[in-house]
Amino acid sequence: MTVRQSLEPSRLSGDYQFVHRIRTRFAETDAMGIIHHAAYLPYLEEARVAYLRYLGHPYGDVRESGQNFAVLEVSVQYRRPLGFDEVVEVHLKAGAVSRATFQLAYLLTVDGVLRATAVTVHGCVDGNGRAIRLPSWIGESLGGQSAP
Repeated sequence: MTVRQSLEPSRLSGDYQFVHRIRTRFAETDAMGIIHHAAYLPYLEEARVAYLRYLGHPYGDVRESGQNFAVLEVSVQYRRPLGFDEVVEVHLKAGAVSRATFQLAYLLTVDGVLRATAVTVHGCVDGNGRAIRLPSWIGESLGGQSAP
């Protein structure tokens, strides 16, 4: 198994270049009354799409150009549970960028209190799902370090 992730997410919100706020919904709670672990992945996706928009590259435009950023790996470390109707700040920063992949780190907090950290690794694919090189603006916009 090839592991692409080399990014260690920081637990300090000041280390992140972007923040997106999401209010948790009742439908995301589990039988214990907390936000189900699977609900975190859409939070990461929503923040990632907002980040691309912030960088001037809305994901809709990326898709119209015939490219997609497939999730190749994801890891989440749950530190403290999220509850219903909390405002989660999803902090996001870029990590390593290679010719074909890029990494993003996430810090999820509520009122400044750490709830989770995460990392996603993305690969660029064409409309048929075949791997292709990342567009040049990725390295320029994300400003991440080179992948090992």
